Amino acid sequence: MSDKSNTARVQRPSLSSSMRSSSYLQEHQQYRAPNKPEGHYGIDTVVEDMNATSIATLPSPIVPPKGVARFKGIPSPEHPPTIVESGLSHELSHPNCTPAPGTRSDKLVATLYYKSTAPRISNAIPSPQQASSPAGSQSPKGRAADSEIPGNMAPTSSLDTFPLEPPTAEPEPLDHLYGSYVSPMCITSFLHLMSSFPLPPGASDLNSAHRCLKLDQTPDHHPLVVELTLSPGPSLDYLPLADLRKHELIYRFEREWNVDVALRADTLFRRYPRLVVFDMDSTLITQEVIDLLAATIKDPPDLAARVADITHRAMLGELEFDSAFRERVKLLTGLPGTLFNDLRPVLEVTNGVRPLLRALKRLGVKTAVLSGGFLPLTSWLAGELGLDYAHANEVVIDDATGRLTGEVKGRIVGAERKRELLIEIAGKEGIPLDQVVAVGDGANDLLMMDAAGLGVAWNAKPRVQMEASARLNGDSLLDLLYLFGFNDEEISQLIQ
Repeated sequence: MSDKSNTARVQRPSLSSSMRSSSYLQEHQQYRAPNKPEGHYGIDTVVEDMNATSIATLPSPIVPPKGVARFKGIPSPEHPPTIVESGLSHELSHPNCTPAPGTRSDKLVATLYYKSTAPRISNAIPSPQQASSPAGSQSPKGRAADSEIPGNMAPTSSLDTFPLEPPTAEPEPLDHLYGSYVSPMCITSFLHLMSSFPLPPGASDLNSAHRCLKLDQTPDHHPLVVELTLSPGPSLDYLPLADLRKHELIYRFEREWNVDVALRADTLFRRYPRLVVFDMDSTLITQEVIDLLAATIKDPPDLAARVADITHRAMLGELEFDSAFRERVKLLTGLPGTLFNDLRPVLEVTNGVRPLLRALKRLGVKTAVLSGGFLPLTSWLAGELGLDYAHANEVVIDDATGRLTGEVKGRIVGAERKRELLIEIAGKEGIPLDQVVAVGDGANDLLMMDAAGLGVAWNAKPRVQMEASARLNGDSLLDLLYLFGFNDEEISQLIQ
């Protein structure tokens, strides 16, 4: 070892005490804003030296007027301090920050989805009775063709059954006037609506903040999904959240602006789901499997019509789901058990399902499908999509002939069973129900949606849309992620 290693180390250079100040920023700051004098004292000097220096000894530029209390870092709601610099004006207020110790916040989150795929028709068009048909298209009775009846004008598509009384006047679609997106006027209108509801006791003002979660592809990048945080939300004593979602003012606002409004309490678990449960038919896939079976079977030739009749009766409430399912399965007696394999290539996965499931998997969220359909297809689809759980009805196949007996093994996976399975899976995984999301479209999904912390109606029947916690009526199930507060940039990272 060299003797040089034993030589005394060179002492590190340091500033003399006379050159040091009590401000780290003042010593190390390299950048000075233009037109700012060298004697400028920043907020760091005020804060660091305040305890050791009296107000009277501070340089004149920072001597506060008499009677002004020292700023303690907590803005005053009545007179928030304002920073005014060249190119900067910032008001220090915090209505949406953490509440004071011993209190709690009652924030409400509203997610506004613009329904760009379902534009509304203006009421300014001629009524169906007065509409003129193209040349040669007039019906024998001298009426306009059925196809000319606007979808929002009456509960019928046939002029022969058109109601004698005019339909209730719909509000004019304001998105036609102010922009086919979630416009500033749309947000203003919503905030004005929410301000009409009573606030909790002790609250005098409604504060709000908003974020754009999804933008369109136009050069101006208009917002299509906007999240608003209201602080505080309307008084729950006056109107519980479940009733607020169904309020006539909310419904009318949605019709006027062509949006869906999802209202949720701004809790911690809103942003962190741990289990998402899906229905299968018309949710994970676009079809109804029982109808696919009937349509692909040619013998007997009237099978499709008989299955459709039972389905129609069930939709009208004439048959319970369990009875309707058993009756339809009975019609399949004698068919080969391999027919489910033949349907695999026909299944059409709903748009957005695959990237949605990739995103949920990356977030560590468990997934399940609870179907009132057939287990052979449900299990196969769950394997294809990478779902963690799959439950459906198991039909009996005769071992000797390999054909369906027309019987169902075990309990029918109907409304009650879906709720039980959701609770069982959550319990097995140790997941609170507050962190469970259920997505479906039919009345037999309502009980599981009610048991979950969030129930989402996906392009659902009218009753389901009314009863669910939230509703999505878009063309991609990926829209579900906006309910958790993710924006497009974050979603693109999750689905890569």
